[in-house]
Amino acid sequence: MKELKGPEQIETYLVSHQIQSLFSEEILPYLTIFEFDKGEQICSQGEAVEYLYILVKGKVKIFTTSEEGKTLILSFKTPLEVIGDIEYVQEIDTINTVEAVSPVIMIGVRQTVLRRLLKDHSPFLQFLLKIITRKFYIKSQFMRHNILYPVETRLASYLVSVAYDENEALVNGRVSTSNLTDIANLIGTSYRHLNRVIKEFSLTGLVERDNGAIVIKDLEGLKSLAKENLYE
Repeated sequence: MKELKGPEQIETYLVSHQIQSLFSEEILPYLTIFEFDKGEQICSQGEAVEYLYILVKGKVKIFTTSEEGKTLILSFKTPLEVIGDIEYVQEIDTINTVEAVSPVIMIGVRQTVLRRLLKDHSPFLQFLLKIITRKFYIKSQFMRHNILYPVETRLASYLVSVAYDENEALVNGRVSTSNLTDIANLIGTSYRHLNRVIKEFSLTGLVERDNGAIVIKDLEGLKSLAKENLYE
């Protein structure tokens, strides 16, 4: 992680995402640019929350870990997204782990500063309300999709989500087969059925299995089958 104090760069991101009004003049000096490398954790489940982050570039995955050490990917996020919003409102520790799927840039501000300077700032509060209610909406849609869409559609959407960033640039064309159980749990199917679908994808040229990984061969074919991003 790199922590940068760059007022001009911060202003550029605020303007490009049209979120200048979220922050009052007095809090602008407290905003910081954070750069995370691919694979780097932004926050970890159960740890105390220090910052609220706004994702302005790149892609992250959000996952939870059970007491037995098993992980379950919950979703993928691209700009514009907020990390730590529910924790900020509820004043609780981090709910899930967030990890960079591609190089990521965040605007961060300490939550103690937010509570001191923006607790009555209407634009910021309205923004948080919009973001949090959207997350509940997406969760509702996710549950509906896992019931209504076939496994083929769900797997295709997952593969597109995990392998490409918000600009459809390849960040990881290989998906490890060591976590097929986690993938099956996420998309709501059995491990055996998931393997059957992967075999079908291989036969039709969408993917191939190679040295413990699923390698994406036909992105456009997967996108067509996926219909929409079910996990973003």
